[in-house]
Amino acid sequence: MAKFYPDITAPLQDFIKDQKVFFTATAPRQGRINLSPKGIDTFRCIDNKTVAYLDLTGSGNETAAHLNEDSRMTIMFCSFSEKPLILRLYGQGKVIHPRNEDWQSFYSLFNPVPGERQIIFMQVDFAQTSCGTGVPIYEFKEERQAIIDWANNKGEQGLYEYWQAKNLKSIDGLPTKLLED
Repeated sequence: MAKFYPDITAPLQDFIKDQKVFFTATAPRQGRINLSPKGIDTFRCIDNKTVAYLDLTGSGNETAAHLNEDSRMTIMFCSFSEKPLILRLYGQGKVIHPRNEDWQSFYSLFNPVPGERQIIFMQVDFAQTSCGTGVPIYEFKEERQAIIDWANNKGEQGLYEYWQAKNLKSIDGLPTKLLED
């Protein structure tokens, strides 16, 4: 049975801290819905109504493009341990770039990760839990290092060139504003 919460309670924040993966979902007004898995130690509960994650360079930049057009966002956590639970956070997201005035105050919450490109910030409207009893039980083995190794091999200039080639527009042609001043 689904339960709704006006904010992220302390037990829900503890649940979030224990998860190794989360999923983000955004959509433009017209076009494709984006659903992305995220990992590594990049997610933070700032308070009971505010969350953020350090966004790493990827094959695309759909979330940023969508949030620039329509701030609706859902973040989902799913327990893969013995105790089942699914948690969805619904809210309004925005992108914070290194050039933005509030970058440093949010960036200080994270450990630096090679390939970081922006912070995704979300003001939570409400949280919802559901049972998760249909989700299989998995044992966490380790974090993948591939994205970190890839970013280290690219280097700062290589990442910038990759952003120019692959991260400035969504698959539907929407601007991501990654490199705009």
